Amino acid sequence: MKELEYPFDAEYLLKKKKSIRKELLSDEKASYITKKIAILGGCTTHNVMLILELFLLNYGIKAEFYESEYNKYFEDGMFPNPELEEFAPDLIYICTCNRNIMEYPEMSDSKDAVKDKHKAIIDKFMGLWERIFSVYHCPIIQNNFEYPFFRLMGNKDASDYHGRVNFITGLNSAFYEYAQTHENFYICDINYISASYGLEKWSDPYYWNMYKYAVAVPAIPYLSFNVANIIKSMYGKNKKAFNLDLDNTLWGGIVGDDGADNIEIGQETALAETYSEFQEYIKLHKQFGIVLTVNSKNEAENAIAGLNRVDSVLKPDDFVAIKANWNPKSQNLSETAAEMNLLPESYVFVDDNPAERQIIKAQFPGVSAPEMDIPEHYIQIIDKSGFFEVTTLSGDDIKRNEMYMENAKRAQAQASFVDYNDYLRSLEMQGEIKGFVPEYMSRIAQLTNKSNQFNLTTKRYNQAEIEEAAADSNRITLYGKLVDKFGDNGVVSIVIGNIDNNDNTKLHMELWLMSCRVLKREMEFAMMDELVNQAKQRGIKAIYGYYYPTAKNMMVKDFYALQGFEKISEDAEGNTVWEYIIPDNYENKNGSIKVN
Repeated sequence: MKELEYPFDAEYLLKKKKSIRKELLSDEKASYITKKIAILGGCTTHNVMLILELFLLNYGIKAEFYESEYNKYFEDGMFPNPELEEFAPDLIYICTCNRNIMEYPEMSDSKDAVKDKHKAIIDKFMGLWERIFSVYHCPIIQNNFEYPFFRLMGNKDASDYHGRVNFITGLNSAFYEYAQTHENFYICDINYISASYGLEKWSDPYYWNMYKYAVAVPAIPYLSFNVANIIKSMYGKNKKAFNLDLDNTLWGGIVGDDGADNIEIGQETALAETYSEFQEYIKLHKQFGIVLTVNSKNEAENAIAGLNRVDSVLKPDDFVAIKANWNPKSQNLSETAAEMNLLPESYVFVDDNPAERQIIKAQFPGVSAPEMDIPEHYIQIIDKSGFFEVTTLSGDDIKRNEMYMENAKRAQAQASFVDYNDYLRSLEMQGEIKGFVPEYMSRIAQLTNKSNQFNLTTKRYNQAEIEEAAADSNRITLYGKLVDKFGDNGVVSIVIGNIDNNDNTKLHMELWLMSCRVLKREMEFAMMDELVNQAKQRGIKAIYGYYYPTAKNMMVKDFYALQGFEKISEDAEGNTVWEYIIPDNYENKNGSIKVN
């Protein structure tokens, strides 16, 4: 919904939140994942919750909320709480602020006394976090502390250990250290958000004294939006790639008319510097795996000439795909997505032309096409939209651009073969298929939330749930890695099977998914072979598979049939159940991958 995209009208959202919610829920085409979210507040949080719900619905997440009473965040999380335990949250958001700091330094305090006050606050919060992890086994989102709206000592408040600014800086650093050493713990950076919004307006005492809102009510949508971005990232709703225009987007001017020598890029003018800075910003995204592609109405040679300028920050090799032609941009985007085995909605379409943005939105409602007004605002618009919010960063993420480049080489190699099986053997593929291990837990959880097209049951797991599955003796868990002569694809397939409690000769498939970048490479057969091997070792005689259709996973509706399963039931919604009786003389289906 346009009203919920950055830059949004915060006042409008607060005023129209009920009608916006009604409109979002009335969309019959929308499909949601459902999550239980507990908000434990050190201040009034009701409007935070209501606006958060809107942003989450817009991301495809339908939330059920538990909300603590005013300033009962510590009691609710730290002590036995039957209501919260029955609620069984999928995640807990601790919405605190600097008004929840119990005791600040005083001028008469020694350095050791200030350290003791610092330690008391950190111990309180760490005790709360550890208690939540031990009881609820779910991720935590924790606000850091915003700076105070006054500085008693002026500038010295930041450097003197008696200063509140200095004290809060130390508390925040301790929070960050905890986040760096604990999985499933995330910081909502209200220190940055408040600074960006304007600290004096953010901390307006009127809203605290009147309503006990620690954040000014007009600023609540900005807080809720940032929390929503963390949550949607946790559950695989991030974008994965840029689809970038060139003329007046990555450089100033029209390269076909002005010539590559005359476009605005480099350091010669203020406008050229602005475009160079934007290119630098876009290129930085490659460091954490965001894929860059070009979609430009241009002659290909002109586009390449512009990118090959000595002072262009982005070069042709920075892009996984370059579509520079006179085809409709919707066609280019569709073809790029198909070539990369990504859904169009994985892309952020960046184009200065509002007509092109409108066409893309009409053709692909899931694609984000931010409104690009003037070049000086390009970075701010994209950065504050939260398209690529990072909650976990795996080795596979960092190598994603490299992996897609390698896939392009595979496609070129495939074109030189007449026989597809010969092509597969030429890849010299090696697979690693084993039970879940600690080093891949983060990637496994990430994959369960990102894989849409090849996800038979559409189930999502956080890392704590993946760790529980790995430790459960009643489950069979498998991950699959794939390497070939062009490179390492990383962890690309996940299987979780649950042994029947009443009949331990039956295995029910709880999850079966695979990254689409290795489709048709026989990885699905290799996983089946190892699953059967593990099942036979446990005396299992039959495997039951489940397929729950969505708009995104129709490509795998016949997956079990291809594996030799027999369909035993289907309901009116198309949900199917499949049975595979394991034969004594089972023959491996994979013939191209050397496993383990």
